[in-house]
Amino acid sequence: MGRAKKSDVTDPHDSGPVTDPHDSASASASAPHAPAPDSDGDTDKVLTAVGPRLRKIRKERGATLAGLSEATGISVSTLSRLESGGRRPSLELLLPIARAHQVPLDELVGAPPVGDPRVRAKPIVRHGRTMVPLTRQPGGLQAYKVIEATRSVQPDPRTHEGYEWLYVLSGRLRLVLAEHDVVLGPGEAAEFDTRVPHWFGSTGEGPVEFLSLFGPQGERMHVRARPAARGGKGE
Repeated sequence: MGRAKKSDVTDPHDSGPVTDPHDSASASASAPHAPAPDSDGDTDKVLTAVGPRLRKIRKERGATLAGLSEATGISVSTLSRLESGGRRPSLELLLPIARAHQVPLDELVGAPPVGDPRVRAKPIVRHGRTMVPLTRQPGGLQAYKVIEATRSVQPDPRTHEGYEWLYVLSGRLRLVLAEHDVVLGPGEAAEFDTRVPHWFGSTGEGPVEFLSLFGPQGERMHVRARPAARGGKGE
């Protein structure tokens, strides 16, 4: 741990409570629009838990208050008051302590852990096709990861309201759209109005994995933007 030189016997961080100008009657008269104090108490709860956490981390590392004082330049009395809750923690106090302990600042203040980013959706299996929902809210644009096993199926085009976008991840996907009958490979995409007779599925040559985005109200997926006309002239 690095050492910081204390310039005075009196620690600038140990000067006692800071007087808020909004607490005085004269300041209240000159600043009638002073903000109201935080009423939810969440900040106070976090700050109250800092002291015991500081003591726990220090003891886990076998450090003394005197040793931590030498490393941070913060007086022993201030460190003791921080750990006991008698001194409100501030960034200028916590930063040197975090550096001395070689821990992230989040560990001192007990920041909540990052949530699990994985999507835990229940797969839907229908007629040899497995669909994994990637959206959780009902209605609106819906996204699915679709895995279809190798099978021979006679296309049966259907129509319904909406707009669909397909993107092939692996394998080959057959798409029948009106008079078109095409096969999409990995990295290829297609988008179409579902009011047009359509069908898509296995080519019979192997499994296929693709993404499907469907907007029941006809939402259209924009895969690229048209560049704006130059010279200030519209089309």
